[in-house]
Amino acid sequence: MARGNEQFSESAEPLLPHAASDSDLTSNSNREHAGSAKKSISDFQIKLTLTFRTLLILAALLIFAAVIGTYTYPSSISLPKTDLALHKQYGVGRVPFMGYNTWNAYYCDITEDKVLGMAKLMKSLGLIDVGYDHMNLDDCYSEKNRSSSGDIVANKERFPSGMKHFTNELHKLGLKAGIYSDSGWFTCQRYPGSFKNEARDIKLFQDWGFDLLKYDNCAVPFDEVIREGMIGKYTRMAKAIDDLAKSSGKPPILFSICQWGREQPWIWARRLGQTWRTTEDIGPDWRVLSSIINRNSFIAWASDFYGHNDMDILEVGNGDLGYDEAKSHFTAWALMKSPLLISTDLAKASKETLEILKNREIIAINQDPVVGTAITPFRWGINRYWTNNASHPAQYWSGESQNGTVFMLLNVLDHPADMFFNLTESPWIRAGRQYAVRDLWTHTDNGTAVRNFTAHGVPAHGVVALLMKDAGDEPAGTQPPCARPEWCVDQNGTRLDNIGFGSGDDMRRRGFFGL
Repeated sequence: MARGNEQFSESAEPLLPHAASDSDLTSNSNREHAGSAKKSISDFQIKLTLTFRTLLILAALLIFAAVIGTYTYPSSISLPKTDLALHKQYGVGRVPFMGYNTWNAYYCDITEDKVLGMAKLMKSLGLIDVGYDHMNLDDCYSEKNRSSSGDIVANKERFPSGMKHFTNELHKLGLKAGIYSDSGWFTCQRYPGSFKNEARDIKLFQDWGFDLLKYDNCAVPFDEVIREGMIGKYTRMAKAIDDLAKSSGKPPILFSICQWGREQPWIWARRLGQTWRTTEDIGPDWRVLSSIINRNSFIAWASDFYGHNDMDILEVGNGDLGYDEAKSHFTAWALMKSPLLISTDLAKASKETLEILKNREIIAINQDPVVGTAITPFRWGINRYWTNNASHPAQYWSGESQNGTVFMLLNVLDHPADMFFNLTESPWIRAGRQYAVRDLWTHTDNGTAVRNFTAHGVPAHGVVALLMKDAGDEPAGTQPPCARPEWCVDQNGTRLDNIGFGSGDDMRRRGFFGL
């Protein structure tokens, strides 16, 4: 039997013997040519007589090869895409979730009384009324070891009434309940993780009454144990959540993936969950906040309904953040469609902190039921376009909303500055139109903008948030004919600008500094 494209000489023996007939010999003889030193394989007719024994051997070899191949080269993990029909049925994760998380405020120092106390303050301070409808436990709520039957056990000293009682109390206040676990052997504080216990743990969390799971990225199993990358590791719990929702008939638990931006989750994580962390942990410091804004400026396009970049828990009310810095922090997180999770001691929250957290006009953009996408930069400001600068991120941003075009002007400088832009630098603004201007922090209507807008004296690390609504045609005869002069041409063919593509001044005017 010939293998592949191998060729044989006249003396070559077939791999399996066969009996040649007279007709075979005659046929071979007729193919000989005088003076030929070689014969091609087409000069031979090789026959294989298949016996019952041969067939058994071949079948055994094929089965053996299939088994070994499957063991040696396992097929890639099948990525379950979230059952969007099921999520849409219940509205789970459609817009960024809002609420409270215990970590930045208390770290491991959490108790049943302390957390329920915060939940009651959320209600009395009107935070639930403006949309903060989750109370999420972070790490350290459990015992260090599982039960003899393999379940996670609530810490008996911190949560003496049990988790079912705890979630019942939250639900009575009008809150949803969130819990925490980890994709590895342990949580980041060395409590039991959920690796190899995904189905067991998510069922337990549902039985306890939880509606959301934050899923961390610590205590990663050895490669030879997990044999998965980041996607496969988080797929395990995503599949368990989907399976449980289908078998129980209950809404799927909201899956908040916390893997610190590793392996570009903005590309793949919406197949598995509803939010995904984009960076390392946050801190109550402007340098940290500006770095997170910078990182997210390049991936803001990834947020939309049922899938959102998570810029981490809010630090409003914490550390040494100034009032203007806290406003900028909250504005950027909200307009970039990140989840909004308070994590400060509400019993000590200042009037300014509550004013920021309860800004209904900013929250309305975050929770927009019509437009799910985030603001994105249209000009970097002091930097050239697409500059990666942790201390000086993009300054000029815009996006769509159901009520108009949203603008965020971020002063990343250490001193007050005027901030100017041409309206049509934003892709969402129409040329030849004028726009009514609403300031989302002063809550005032500030007249009409024609072509340009200047925000005067924006504080250091401060922000301006605007909503612009189309107010009709701009005044007749507004000059110059084009707000943006590049290739402005009369219908008779006369070009009104002299902007080229090569001079330094022209390129800098268009944002390409140093080119």
